[in-house]
Amino acid sequence: MMLKRFFVLTFLLVIFIFSPLAAQDILTAVQFFDSISANYGEIEDYEARISILTSEASMEGVLFFKSPNLLRINFSEPEEQVISVSDNILTLHIPDQNVIMQQKLQRHTDATLAVMASKDGLELLKKGYSVAFLKGPDPVFLEEGSEEMVRNLILVWRKTDEGYRQIEMSISDDGMIRRMKGLTVNYETFQFDFTEIRINQSIPLSRFDYEAPPSAYVMNNFLFEPEE
Repeated sequence: MMLKRFFVLTFLLVIFIFSPLAAQDILTAVQFFDSISANYGEIEDYEARISILTSEASMEGVLFFKSPNLLRINFSEPEEQVISVSDNILTLHIPDQNVIMQQKLQRHTDATLAVMASKDGLELLKKGYSVAFLKGPDPVFLEEGSEEMVRNLILVWRKTDEGYRQIEMSISDDGMIRRMKGLTVNYETFQFDFTEIRINQSIPLSRFDYEAPPSAYVMNNFLFEPEE
């Protein structure tokens, strides 16, 4: 379970936010990807409903982001679970275990752990993965039975030290990332869906304030020891 929480965290901290893609002719997958990378950093704040599906569990919640590095996810499933990033501190509250897990994020940390609230996030993905259209540049249905149209990209790792073997991106007509699927080293699949997306709504800073319950057991630097 701890490993699954890790994959959920690492995936979210890289890909939770992308900006609208300007209308243009799509020539290649790399150009399409680069256009997203060039534009998503312009978003000042972002809100969306998020669902996370694994082979063993599903999670639901609301995600908030504010540039440059504030993140908050309030989960309804698991109830009252929270992920927060503020002041370069990642906090995960697991209420059913009464545990607070905290991690100090360092400037030059691994891309799978960093909060990438600029085009650097996608540029780092591009360095670690080759980019192609999944089956071609034309829009297709998101899934069988859906009327929602998306363009699908596939990113395949260049080196085996990346967190995911491959990542599929489904990009909706308005240029937003609608779905992402990650295949881990152990061939587990994590699917992230983003719906009811709203951008640049002037989300207040207070939305990202989080006070941990004083009775909770605190685990510091549970992913890695930060550099001095």
